[in-house]
Amino acid sequence: MSAFDTRNGILIRPWTAGDVDALFDTASASLPTLSQWLPWATPAYARTDAETWIAHCMRRRDADEEYHFGAFDTATGELLGSVGLNHRIRAARSAHLGYWVADHARGRGVAVEAARQAARFGFDTLGLQRLVIQVQPENRASLRVAIKLGAVCEGIARNGIIVDGEPREAIVHSLIPADFDAR
Repeated sequence: MSAFDTRNGILIRPWTAGDVDALFDTASASLPTLSQWLPWATPAYARTDAETWIAHCMRRRDADEEYHFGAFDTATGELLGSVGLNHRIRAARSAHLGYWVADHARGRGVAVEAARQAARFGFDTLGLQRLVIQVQPENRASLRVAIKLGAVCEGIARNGIIVDGEPREAIVHSLIPADFDAR
């Protein structure tokens, strides 16, 4: 299976320059929710931010460093959210897995399916052996996604993430190929 197979009506694919408007519109409509968890999701979010982000994603992909994808509805082509592999450590064959879903697409399994496809890409194409998911303890939706993926909770990372410029704890989950393949 490639990372770009469609499952459950969801297709992940790398961001392209043609996705700027969809990203801007989708993220803007979900800012009140996203701003609770993502530092870039502020009231000042602008189309140029979407443009800059996609250009960054394309550069990092071309450099074989990070892989960020839009999650799209296969029937309508509508952008539903995003998923990515970043903080890649080649020597450890690991990366972090992150995701967000637009408000209008919540409750449909989008994050789980998009993350599953990204994980499969990481394991099968990049040869990763470990994916890390770090979640703020209050972010119940993201915690549910990690659990539904079959990720194993490893504990609390003290000062594991930065929120509003301040270090905060994060619940750490990991996913390895054996966990993933057993599902």
